[in-house]
Amino acid sequence: MTLILALDFGGTKLAAATVNIGSRKWLRYERRFSPVGADASTDLEIMRSLIYSLLQDTKPAAIGVSFGGPVDASTGTVRLSHHVAGWENIPLKALLEEEFSIPVGVDNDANVAALGEHRFGAGQGYDSLFYITVSTGVGGGWILNGQPWRGAGGMAGEIGHIVVDPSGPVCLCGKRGCVERLASGPYMAQNAREILEKKPQRRGGLKDGEILRGLVGDNLTLLTGQLVAEAAAAGDDLAKEVLHKAAWALGVGIGNVANLMNPQRFVLGGGVTKAGEDFWQVMHQVARETALPEVDFEIVSAVLGDDAPLWGGVAIALIANPEFVNE
Repeated sequence: MTLILALDFGGTKLAAATVNIGSRKWLRYERRFSPVGADASTDLEIMRSLIYSLLQDTKPAAIGVSFGGPVDASTGTVRLSHHVAGWENIPLKALLEEEFSIPVGVDNDANVAALGEHRFGAGQGYDSLFYITVSTGVGGGWILNGQPWRGAGGMAGEIGHIVVDPSGPVCLCGKRGCVERLASGPYMAQNAREILEKKPQRRGGLKDGEILRGLVGDNLTLLTGQLVAEAAAAGDDLAKEVLHKAAWALGVGIGNVANLMNPQRFVLGGGVTKAGEDFWQVMHQVARETALPEVDFEIVSAVLGDDAPLWGGVAIALIANPEFVNE
């Protein structure tokens, strides 16, 4: 059997897996969380240890890499990471090809996950789809006419930096009111934390932030997007307010993309999309209201879940090695 190695450099975690061509089941899979204060060197060392732990005495025929940040896919060079220092202009493809002497494909996580969902998941049988990942950040990846579309400079799909509220809070990118600034997990947690810090007892009601406080034992630094979603589901009005704003921002972004490009399907992955029925209902409604009535589209959950970047890594590895063109 022919072995493929898939790697995922995420914003907070690193994962690696091996699979035989034609199989839909991982042979081996490992992941580790990136330590606080990690830089590119740290991540590369952790990934290297994962790779050798997985491979042992075997050798893959190709490697596919998903990276959580802008990538020049034509050269496999990482431009930067918004979440981990030291990744500026790192030739990741060249480094891996030099070490393992096999073809390597590298692209950003959203493009790679879009390939994964198109080939193995919710996009099978569709000619056009837009994959959106909502987790540490918010990114997007295009499949148009059955092929990945990266744009003239490889920057297509950045739905996270569509501005939906020009007077909103400042995003990491420097603009105000981006989709990512309102809808990503860490920013949802930050938004909830800031409201709680400014108004420790907003109206005194148990449903207005107190459920959220209880989940973290009043230690607001422990807040996460997932906890905001849990508190909202339990009836915390403050958490609902933050969650609805996130769903609204994502819905506006999706509706505008639907008007502009008219894909058949939006496939949503990432942790925040597990935020519950209320989140999905608001997002669907806002997306539908934002798009023109004549624009038809579907919004569905990613089938591959958290493994979408890794399965996309398999797809990009198959593309990287010309021998597998018909696999």
